Amino acid sequence: MLIRPTLVATLLAVGGVCTAQAEPALTVGNTLSFFQGKFGTANNINIRYDATDIQYGDSNWRVKLTVPYVSESGLPVGATVSGNTVVGGTTSSTQTRAASGLGDVWLAGHYKIVQASGLTPSVTPYAKIKFGTASAADGLGTGKNDYEVGVGLQQIAGNNWFPFANLGYRFVGNPAGQNLRNIGIYQFGASYAANQQNIVTLMYAGAQSQVAGGSAPSDLIVAWNYNVNAKGSGFQVYLDKGLSNGSANFGIGIGGQIVF
Repeated sequence: MLIRPTLVATLLAVGGVCTAQAEPALTVGNTLSFFQGKFGTANNINIRYDATDIQYGDSNWRVKLTVPYVSESGLPVGATVSGNTVVGGTTSSTQTRAASGLGDVWLAGHYKIVQASGLTPSVTPYAKIKFGTASAADGLGTGKNDYEVGVGLQQIAGNNWFPFANLGYRFVGNPAGQNLRNIGIYQFGASYAANQQNIVTLMYAGAQSQVAGGSAPSDLIVAWNYNVNAKGSGFQVYLDKGLSNGSANFGIGIGGQIVF
């Protein structure tokens, strides 16, 4: 399983492909997700992720705040979760624990500097801050801030296809006693808009491992967005299949958003 806030933001964004806002609008959404897998440990770990998003912007710029609630079980005693991948501590321990609480809060800003035209994709640089609000004592986070910069590319192919790519680099906060690495993040995929209501997305998402020698997360995701009005209010469901030991074996999520 890859970085959940980044992944969910990408999937929800495709719902606005056919409903780009000319004027700034407020969007409020919520996504419930469940993931299960070993994540490179000796145990089956369950992660429930409930993220509330508040976004303001238009088709050219947006600012987004993500506030998640996280619940985990089967986490090895002494292990820590960072970006919803297991890092640090003793990940081979057969003793497990459960924990829940506020996750890491994210703040992101995007600004489009090039509009898609012909063979030229749109270019949207972004910057994100992960505030270390998740409890380090409970293993829900590192307690340190992360900083990420990157760029999103999106093309228009015909009237219905929207291929995209997101490339980023994260500066990872390092807790005392750990040696976490900065990582590259990448996502590639395409959305197909059958009409303004129904949009299907297929995406590959990957990242480098934060731990030297660890298994890098790698996921294949399919999502369906349904817009209930022209503003982009609607809902979405998605399935996630992990392709590496660093990811969940599977994941599922359902989300919705209201555009005011």
